[in-house]
Amino acid sequence: MVDITDTGVTPHEKTAVALGIFDGVHRGHRRVLERAFSHPGLKKAIFTFNTHTVDSKGKDYKMLVTDSFKKTLLSRAGADYIYSPDFYKLKMMPAEDFARDILKGRLGAEVAVCGERFRFGHNAAGDSEALIRFGEKYGFKVEIVERLDDNGTRISSSLIRRLISEGDIEKANRLLGYNYGYCLKVIHGNELGRTWDFPTINQQLPEGLILPRFGVYVSCVHIGDRLYTGVTNIGVKPSVERDIKPLAETFIVDFSGDLYGAEIELELLEFVRAERRFDSFDELKREIERNTEYAKKAYPKYI
Repeated sequence: MVDITDTGVTPHEKTAVALGIFDGVHRGHRRVLERAFSHPGLKKAIFTFNTHTVDSKGKDYKMLVTDSFKKTLLSRAGADYIYSPDFYKLKMMPAEDFARDILKGRLGAEVAVCGERFRFGHNAAGDSEALIRFGEKYGFKVEIVERLDDNGTRISSSLIRRLISEGDIEKANRLLGYNYGYCLKVIHGNELGRTWDFPTINQQLPEGLILPRFGVYVSCVHIGDRLYTGVTNIGVKPSVERDIKPLAETFIVDFSGDLYGAEIELELLEFVRAERRFDSFDELKREIERNTEYAKKAYPKYI
């Protein structure tokens, strides 16, 4: 996938453009992407915003995934091009100018595909019906995709955020269509786990990201082309640390090696228990052993 945001490059080929913020790239978003990418002879393009810069959803808005990981997910979906400016650069642009100058002019759209609740232009003045009118005027076809339900529940980023914050990771994963997680750099921790034969990797959770319910999760860890079972604690490690920012600390079953500084992808599979303080390190060690044995038995395919 080629990111043309800051390059001045315009696709030479005609495109089908999927439109949306795509926070989380969940099953509903993928329906939009699949429709846009179903047009033979057209390059697959995406218009979105740098998620970190979107300020139209209120000051308490939390992202599902980082902007860089969102681009990874969109690339895996099959996009050829992505145009992802900072929100403030286009927030004052009239809706018609967006259709003419960005969709047709910058991206060469022959087809534009969006969800039924898509809004665009200054003060979100444009809706899907307006996009159809502008498409007729400037020479591109518009297709509107209905919102997707899951057993009667509307799939939305806001619902998935709530599920993750409550620790209902399995339902969140079902609505996402993949296992929720992170692709983050491994940082140095206190290395206390090495003295217990449970060496761990630490990954700092970025500010602005939705925080899962603090506690222990069974996880899947991507290292090279292999998958490993992991036991991940999300939280602030109340038994061993003070005043630290939330992070993901993962023990990787049957792995040894130095991962410091590497970008490691982590999937959360199942919530095991809430984070809590232990009275002694021996009690904490025994609990880690129990959690690890459960993970190995419940998810043997990664071992």
